[in-house]
Amino acid sequence: MKHFKIILLFLMVFAFFSCNNEKDIKKTKSELLTSYVDPFIGTGGHGHTYPGATAPFGMVQPSPDNGTLGWDWCSGYHITDTIISGFSQLHLSGTGIGDLVDVLLMPTNKEVDLSMFGKKKDSLPYKSSFSHDNEMASPGYYSVRLNDPKIKVELTANDYVAFHKYTFENKITPSFIIDLGFAINWDKPTSSSVSLADNTRITGTRFSTGWAKNQKVFFVIETSEPIKASKFVKDGVILSDVNSSEGIKTGGQFFFDKSVNEVEIKIALSSVSLTNAIENLEKKGSAIDFDKAKVQIGEIWNKALSKIQIKTERDSLKTIFYSALYHTQVAPVLYSDVNGDFRLQNDSIAKASSYKAYSTLSLWDVFRAETPLLSIIDTQTLNDMIQSMLAYYDVNGALPVWVLSGNETGTMPGYHSISVISDAYLKGIRNYDVDKAYEAMKKTMMSDANGLNYYKKYGYIPFDKLDQSVSISLNYAYNDYCVAQIAKDLGKDDDYNYFLNRSKAYKNFYDSKSGFLRGKSSNKVDFHEPFDPKMSNHIKDTDYTEGNAWQHSWNVMHDAEGLIELHGGNDAFAKMTDQLFVESSELVGHNVSADITGLIGQYAHGNEPSHHIAYMFNKAKQPWRTQYWVRKILDTQYSTLPNGLSGNEDAGQMSAWYVMSSLGIYPMNPASGQYEIGSPVFDEAIIKTSNNTEFKIVAVNNSDKNFYIKSAKLNDKELNRTYITHKELVAGGILELEMSAEPNKNWPKN
Repeated sequence: MKHFKIILLFLMVFAFFSCNNEKDIKKTKSELLTSYVDPFIGTGGHGHTYPGATAPFGMVQPSPDNGTLGWDWCSGYHITDTIISGFSQLHLSGTGIGDLVDVLLMPTNKEVDLSMFGKKKDSLPYKSSFSHDNEMASPGYYSVRLNDPKIKVELTANDYVAFHKYTFENKITPSFIIDLGFAINWDKPTSSSVSLADNTRITGTRFSTGWAKNQKVFFVIETSEPIKASKFVKDGVILSDVNSSEGIKTGGQFFFDKSVNEVEIKIALSSVSLTNAIENLEKKGSAIDFDKAKVQIGEIWNKALSKIQIKTERDSLKTIFYSALYHTQVAPVLYSDVNGDFRLQNDSIAKASSYKAYSTLSLWDVFRAETPLLSIIDTQTLNDMIQSMLAYYDVNGALPVWVLSGNETGTMPGYHSISVISDAYLKGIRNYDVDKAYEAMKKTMMSDANGLNYYKKYGYIPFDKLDQSVSISLNYAYNDYCVAQIAKDLGKDDDYNYFLNRSKAYKNFYDSKSGFLRGKSSNKVDFHEPFDPKMSNHIKDTDYTEGNAWQHSWNVMHDAEGLIELHGGNDAFAKMTDQLFVESSELVGHNVSADITGLIGQYAHGNEPSHHIAYMFNKAKQPWRTQYWVRKILDTQYSTLPNGLSGNEDAGQMSAWYVMSSLGIYPMNPASGQYEIGSPVFDEAIIKTSNNTEFKIVAVNNSDKNFYIKSAKLNDKELNRTYITHKELVAGGILELEMSAEPNKNWPKN
């Protein structure tokens, strides 16, 4: 009896701890931050994101491709489509650019007509319908059931290797195709090759042109099951009795034994050589199967997302926030191989010996909030981006504008590599050759390229000399300000004065009668006529880039005080800025820019030039207006739906705006080292910085109605300014904001 009581007690204790352990396991699973991420956000509307798998800033992005042409399929995929043409390994996240979709694979259960490879979507013999009900995605994982061949496809990835898993529901002809002629939008193959190296390994190349003119991909594919037979095609001609194909549009079909019902495939790429692609695979994928890779990437993403922890009772806000934080860590993308090699656009091979080289540098977008966010939570990636920029400078003689696949595309106004370097340098991120970086900045801004010859001659770019004259000049003015800040820190006084003076170029465009920044003639007197501030002609026959006078007349991030003075003071400036948000949303012009989306009045949140404007009320000493409009943007321009982004994701910027603004701070002028205070969405947020510190933001009495700031404390001391500094943030501490339903026009106390 005594033994029975002991056994009974033991069983009760064991059951108690088992129950608690089960609760702990369930709690741990429910608290995985990856569970709040929805990669389908941005795949609708003009978000241009892809739902497939990738590692944080990873080299590969295996994802489904619909095969549809058009701007909204720039990522290869759009939520409105019901056809999948295959799964390629390289994709762009929300850039509005139609390149990549390289090395397309597609499983099938029938022998297909290879002569139709490289054709348009409707002619592809291997495409399949699918239902979104049979599709799912999470960070680092994607799966879908293909209706026609009845095959389940799963994708995952690490930083160098794409992993596919195909489960065949019936065993008719288990196989997969490789179509190297597949292309959408701007991409066009120039040459390709594919070869069956042995019964589990395929190698090949795909060279292409498009927005980036010299794109070269070397690839190796490894299968878990032996390939029993193969067929090849070259430029529409089916080849007989060969194990390889070389041409412009090549491909093949690879067959497994009919007993096979599941196949795992690993794919590694390189911009340099087949040898490097094989090394990438062997060092980063050889000892890992699909399920292990899936678990590992989930853990990596959960760690990446845990850099910021938020507290809110609304799961929808958690979904929007962590999906945004996820998207801020998708681009730029790793470009150097495991041995450090990477290809430059002149076909020379560079070596990243002490850093990782990155490409997909959408600098005009990301300098605003994406790279400032990295300066807080991921200084290593930011530092490596700068090292990469300097490598591109070595080849091009100027710092980058927009880099894709190692190519300078020269798209968008300004040299915002300068903005990124300046922001990082002034925050103490300097693990690169500072003297070389400054030399590169100065040389770039003193060249005659891209309208700088006019800018230097006139002090601005006249509209009769170059299209987009106002926008390009305003971006150069900000670049000049950035160069001046580093020159000052380095004790280069003459350079400081020169570039600071040039950064006032915006003043040449101010029209006191209308209040707008307008195109001006080379005679330095006449404004561009006729004038309509709602006129937009995208990028040709216009003074503005992807916008109009309403959206670009506030593009003076570096000298808000000077712009306010031109307007006649705080009240006049605030009145016109308020009008921006309440003006009718009508747009006129013969080629209105498709990028003007997310309109609140004439404010266009779907495009980057508007992103800082709501915070300019702080500089006009009316911060309650900043708080009102920032919360309005947060509430209306983001959601949990596929069209939950109001414009292009733009390599992380659209999401970075949300991440920073929802926390309650924003880098209105990134190179200032200041974060303007807006209106936090969350009751509490903890930012884990790269300095191994924690900065907490607490919003007391926060709610949908209580979005105004009543008072503020920084580290328990009253805060009587509308910003905090980067130095204060990364030192760790607490920003406490007491929220109210009514604006406090006496905060901060002047």
